[in-house]
Amino acid sequence: MTTNTFPVVIVGAGPAGVTAATLLGQYAIECLVLDRWSGVYPQPRAVHLDDEIYRILGHLGVADEFAAISRPSLGLQLRDNTMRVLAEFRRETTDGIHGYPKANMFDQPDLEAVLRENLSHYPTVTLRPNSEVTEIHQDDDTVLISYTDRPTGEQHTVTARYLLGCDGANSMVRAAIGSTMKDLKLEQRWLVIDVATAADLAQWDGVHQVCDPVRAATYMRIGPTRYRWEFRLLPGESAADFNDLSAVQPLLEPWIGNTDAAQLELVRVAEYTFRAKLADRWRVGNVFLLGDAAHLTPPFIGQGMGAGLRDAMNLAWKLAGVIDGALPESILDTYEQERRPHARTMILLALGMGKAMTEGGRFGDVLRRTIAPRLHHIPGLRATISHGATPPLSRSELVLKSLRPRQLTGTLCPNPVLDGERFDDIVGGGFTVVTTNTPSASQVRTIEARGAVVITTPADSELGRWLHGRRATVAIVRPDRTVMHAGRDLTAVALLPHLTLTHPQRKTTR
Repeated sequence: MTTNTFPVVIVGAGPAGVTAATLLGQYAIECLVLDRWSGVYPQPRAVHLDDEIYRILGHLGVADEFAAISRPSLGLQLRDNTMRVLAEFRRETTDGIHGYPKANMFDQPDLEAVLRENLSHYPTVTLRPNSEVTEIHQDDDTVLISYTDRPTGEQHTVTARYLLGCDGANSMVRAAIGSTMKDLKLEQRWLVIDVATAADLAQWDGVHQVCDPVRAATYMRIGPTRYRWEFRLLPGESAADFNDLSAVQPLLEPWIGNTDAAQLELVRVAEYTFRAKLADRWRVGNVFLLGDAAHLTPPFIGQGMGAGLRDAMNLAWKLAGVIDGALPESILDTYEQERRPHARTMILLALGMGKAMTEGGRFGDVLRRTIAPRLHHIPGLRATISHGATPPLSRSELVLKSLRPRQLTGTLCPNPVLDGERFDDIVGGGFTVVTTNTPSASQVRTIEARGAVVITTPADSELGRWLHGRRATVAIVRPDRTVMHAGRDLTAVALLPHLTLTHPQRKTTR
């Protein structure tokens, strides 16, 4: 038995866990990642992420690598059971306000391989595969984690100041801290079909959501030769009923048309149960839940995996600041305060889309034919479906909301190109003051003394128009690019926390 001590231990090396570890590695925080599997789980699961999540990948340093394994999508169409288009929510395939395309299709194992390769460049992060956590105990200051080396059966114990549970829907960490999942009333069995073909299916190159109470369906192209279909299973059906191409071909017929079946390769057929759940507590003492351990989002708006990356982006810099001694421990309370309401809103939006697809009876018909084409007028759905923007974060110690200016605090700032570089690359990993005013010498000293940088921007620039659109001239932007405060007075720089972690560490080769 061996014993080691780490500032942070992360249980689970899926997208949320590896993202959290990478962000901590950028701040040179030593952490250990324990994962029960030997490598990346090989089956495709998530297939979509938006420009907000792409921006996080850019922050991790893998934007170019992701571009090589993904393709922009044209957006979303709602269709009835005759394939007639009820509504279309088009997304531009060019770079948007966050610096990347708004809708992107990919294969999750490919992304996870990119994330793990990138993680290997951070010397303060240790990844231990084949390590199954068996027990967790915590006192006031530390967390004791016991795990088993699966190939050898050898027992190990490590201690951590903080533990991040990124261990999925059946989270052992969640159970250990006594957190339970609240059911938000969705449980549907779906058939997932992945097909490879070089044939041109001649379909609109976005996501098709077929709104049918009998057999709702989803179609999307996720790569040059990869396609995904999802069909709601009927009572008594299972994946075993669709185990070869001849069995699934009738379901695929509206999309494949006259394509020769010999040109289609059935990659896999699997059954998934779509659920909507939210953990009642995301933090107990020094243990935090992230990703599917904290929330389960139905896939109807493509936000499930991305929610876990949002969790990591929100929490990692706060943990780094506390561990470094720059931020008070109370800052960590803002993680659940901010992320839990946001995750709940996104789950409810997904449930609304799911109802539009699958609700039966007369109400369902009205919903699809009358309401569906007008979904872009519904607050929340309008921003999420039409523009890709997610709701602002809730008020906290780090989200200082006020009546004016409206709708800026708690949202993400833009990521424009400034003098040939993206905003994110220029400002690094600390706080930023964005303003169209010229700060005084004393204000600049205050900003610099608190580890922040200032971006003074012309009123007619992209950042200037962003501020002006919400009647602001100054915004304090957090390391996760969330607006902490917005207003018209540069004396607001007094609100800046003291955070000296201004620039993430560059990755190094090993």
